[in-house]
Amino acid sequence: MQKIKQKTRKGAVRRFKITGSGKVMRRKQDSRHLLRNKSKKNKRTKRLMVEVKGKWARKVKRMLGIA
Repeated sequence: MQKIKQKTRKGAVRRFKITGSGKVMRRKQDSRHLLRNKSKKNKRTKRLMVEVKGKWARKVKRMLGIA
């Protein structure tokens, strides 16, 4: 009897990336619109990806079908 495959959640696939070492990375919020009243420094830091930690990282990996 074959094992049932776990489907990945496509919304999670588009939002999160897994690094080579297995960390879960995400984009920062508040960088889509209303950018004219945000400072250059603020907008520059929003471009960087951030690591998802703890229990959320485990949940995201499960959504991606990794763990």
